[in-house]
Parts: sequence; C-alpha cells; structure tokens
Amino acid sequence: MTIRMEGIIPPLVTPFAKDGSINENMFRRIINDIISKGVHGVFVAGSQGEFFSLERQERIRLFEIAVEEVNGKVPVYAGTAAITTSETVLLTKAAEKSGCDAVSVISPFFITPNGQELYKYYKTVAEASNLPVLLYNNPARTGYDIPVDIIKKLTEIDNIVGMKDSSGDLTYVNEVLRTTGHDFHFFCGRDTVIFNVLTSGGSGAVPASANVAPKLVVDLYNYVKSGNYEAARQAQFDLIPLRMAFSLGSFPVVIKEALSILGFDTGGARAPIQSLTPENHRRLVEVLKKMGLVK
Repeated sequence: MTIRMEGIIPPLVTPFAKDGSINENMFRRIINDIISKGVHGVFVAGSQGEFFSLERQERIRLFEIAVEEVNGKVPVYAGTAAITTSETVLLTKAAEKSGCDAVSVISPFFITPNGQELYKYYKTVAEASNLPVLLYNNPARTGYDIPVDIIKKLTEIDNIVGMKDSSGDLTYVNEVLRTTGHDFHFFCGRDTVIFNVLTSGGSGAVPASANVAPKLVVDLYNYVKSGNYEAARQAQFDLIPLRMAFSLGSFPVVIKEALSILGFDTGGARAPIQSLTPENHRRLVEVLKKMGLVK
C-alpha cells in the first residue's frame, strides 16, 4: 500500500517476560495504547526496541505481531539493519513478507564503511525489496554521519524515500533538507529538536520519548502543522526533561523503566544493561510527576 510518511512514529520498546523471552501480550498492549493516543505509525525493532540484543527470529516475530495488532490502522515501520549487507537484506525481505509498510536501516555500526561502500550497502538493501526505505543516521551509535552527497545519490533510487536522523545537528539537518528537496521524507530522531526539525521542513519524528508521552509529542506535531508555533515550542520544552532523563541510566533502560512506572511491565533491558539505581529511579518518577504523567 502507499503510505503517508509523516507524523509521530514511536520506536516501540520490546517488552520481555521474566524468562527473558518477548512478552507478546504486553507488546500488543503497548501498541494499542500508543495508537489510541493519535500517533501516525509505529516503528518496531529499532534502537529503543533493542534490535541489537534480539535474535533474528525475535525481530521477525516483532514484525509479525505489530502488523497483526495494528491491523492497518497506521503504517508499521520495521528496523531491519545489521552490520552485514546480507543480513540486512534477509531482514528487509522478512519485513516485507510480514506485511510491514516500510523499513528503516541504520548505517552499519562497529565498522566504518567509506562513501562508496555505504552507497552500495543501501542500494543493495533497497533493490532487494519493494518497500519504502528510510536511511537512518545515528553517529552516536555508528561513529559517523552518512555523507550528504551520498544521501543525494541514494535519492535517485526509487524506493529510498527519506531518512531518520538522530544526530541533533541542525546544520547537518538543514543541509540534507536543502540538498534533497521536498519529496524526501526527513524524520527527527533526537527528541530535543523535534520542533526545530519540523519547522525546517521535516516530515515528522521517531522519538523514543513518545513511548511514554505520546500525546504530548503528537500535540507538538499538530501545533506545528496548524501554525501554532508558540504552543509547539512549549510542548517541545515540556518534553525535554524526559529526554534529558536518559542520562539516569544506560540506554535503553530509562524509557523501559518509565513505562513500567506507568503500569506497562516491560521487563527491563537485556543484560548487560541493568536497572536504574534506587536514587535515579526516584528522580525518574519525579520527572514523570512534573510532566503530569503520574500522580
């Protein structure tokens, strides 16, 4: 199906049961709760979803559950990246077979491919599927930015239709937007600059904090779209303390622990990541209280 690539698309957490397996019932509950808050899509098996700690079949199972539970209400975006091209192609084909609507592909991590290698990586992945492909730039995790000239070259491939950027670098953001033009769907992945990216011409955001405060982030987007920039800026400021609270623990445990405080038992993050200290857990509760998310 042709999808409208815009709006707020939370990168969903992957809840785990006590035995360490995926808690499918909780995952379904989280999906339904998020959709009821007005989000414009869901993103499964991304960084916040701990794709790096999941077995291949676990990732594919998440694709299947999401497609089934969403049932066409909003698009389902799948994170299909791996370090090697062959594994990324396999997962992208699996996402298409599962019925996902688009894929997001982070650049290879640990290794540092040059521009031509990076171009070939994305080109091969895109040509292996009919799904729309979003490039994913996250230099904090990969160690490098996707060069703007490579992005421009990749836009010539029909199903490479946009990108998610988590750099938070507004100079880079604006250069990509200037270079790629209006048909390229640019999504903000850094929760603290959603307002700035949207007002520069971005299509939406994929913010981890929308797992916890989906309505606030949807409101921010809607305010920008309606031209109410003052309210949008205030919504952005209201969201920032939650994003800044990520420093209370090792990624990606803070959002999972926040969800558990809100009544969604996510089971914590997979080892070696540990739970917050009692003091930092208390600080997180205070952040959620000040945001009006808990009493």
